[in-house]
Amino acid sequence: MENRYVIILAAGKGTRMKSKLYKVLHPVAGKPMVEHIMDQVEKTNPSEVVTIVGHGAEAIKSHLGERSQYALQAEQLGTGHAVLQAEAHLAGKKGTTLVITGDTPLLTAETLANLFDYHQGKNASATILTAHAEDPTGYGRIIRDHVGIVEKIVEQKDASEQEARVQEINTGTFCFDNEALFNALSKINTNNAQGEYYLTDIIEILKKEGKTVAAYQMADFEEAMGINDRVALAEANKIMHRRLNTMHMRNGVSFVDSDSTYIDEGVVIGSDTVIEAGVHLKGKTVIGEDCFIGAHSEIVDSVIEDNVKITQSVVEESIIRKNADVGPFAHIRPKAEIGERVHVGNFVEIKNATVAEDTKVGHLTYVGDADLGKNINVGCGVVFVNYDGKDKHRTTVGDHAFIGSSTSLIAPVNIAANSVIAAGSTITDDVAEFDLAIARARQVNKEGYGKNMPYMNNEK
Repeated sequence: MENRYVIILAAGKGTRMKSKLYKVLHPVAGKPMVEHIMDQVEKTNPSEVVTIVGHGAEAIKSHLGERSQYALQAEQLGTGHAVLQAEAHLAGKKGTTLVITGDTPLLTAETLANLFDYHQGKNASATILTAHAEDPTGYGRIIRDHVGIVEKIVEQKDASEQEARVQEINTGTFCFDNEALFNALSKINTNNAQGEYYLTDIIEILKKEGKTVAAYQMADFEEAMGINDRVALAEANKIMHRRLNTMHMRNGVSFVDSDSTYIDEGVVIGSDTVIEAGVHLKGKTVIGEDCFIGAHSEIVDSVIEDNVKITQSVVEESIIRKNADVGPFAHIRPKAEIGERVHVGNFVEIKNATVAEDTKVGHLTYVGDADLGKNINVGCGVVFVNYDGKDKHRTTVGDHAFIGSSTSLIAPVNIAANSVIAAGSTITDDVAEFDLAIARARQVNKEGYGKNMPYMNNEK
């Protein structure tokens, strides 16, 4: 197999995005566009990848890291000029070079592999990846002769009225014989409406030299979508989410309404899990088998084990073990670990805490910076008071403890196993095993006090 090289064009700022974020870093299904491209090209097993950077160079490098080499296009003078910046890395090497733009995140490895194979099968010097567009506005047109041989690519602004009606469009992705590519790049000029060095001009140069130029038309136009503004970005997200949801459904996941469910690329979901409408699964989330993720839940960078039920809740950077249930309206914040068969009820917030198996935290409770043992009952309105205004402190509660409603546990404090905290207590000292702790003022009733209150006498 001959050497394969890839050049990713990622130097443009993307002014039509009207954003401080560089265009190729805008996310599609939770991942920057340029990372989608890198994921797909890597599956074609290239010998080298060179990413052309300009605006936002350091940010792009931080995302791609050592997966690519880099070349700087300090001044954006067109696509041909951008590819030329890879000369120091690739010039003189034998093989096939794929040139792809960093704003086409819907392209798949299958399509790219087909392009490589078609190019090599035709023994071509250049092969254009094309698509049929019902509305070709904005795309370069593929101009063929009367027998279907590619003659040239005409950009929208340079197209005649007849050429503008052509519906076969240039996707901006090409395969080239690597040596022919860099030889032709030295011959392009800026005699066009934009005053730029067009990569597409290489096609005419190669044709004049008698070289073979081919075109491979892919089946799905959606893959060809280039992202130049927020409208296209929204459409790409819709397509990518639909593609990902379809994959999960074919893998045995049930969606109540897949059109309103948003799963990031890279999320893993086990079979027989049910996902209701409005759910967002983000980042590196892993969902086990036989789970139920209720409507409008959001789970970010978390591990949800088998048979877990989550109802209308938010989970961030946490672990929820088997057979636990969470919600409705719970917030599991970063560094929480919810044990097996734990119940976390409505309006409970847990942060940087471990909750061991069979413990119940029913409702209206805050658990922060704490370690809870097994089979504990935490009553309504309990607060783990972890912050003294300067530092965070930790609370420990032993197995089988009972924490009464409306209790405040002032950290640092240790509540031993099998102990009982009376409702309404404010606990500042450790509680020993089997002890009952009561920390509240005695009730005092003032006889007749209400007679002196104006509202008791209907006074205004």
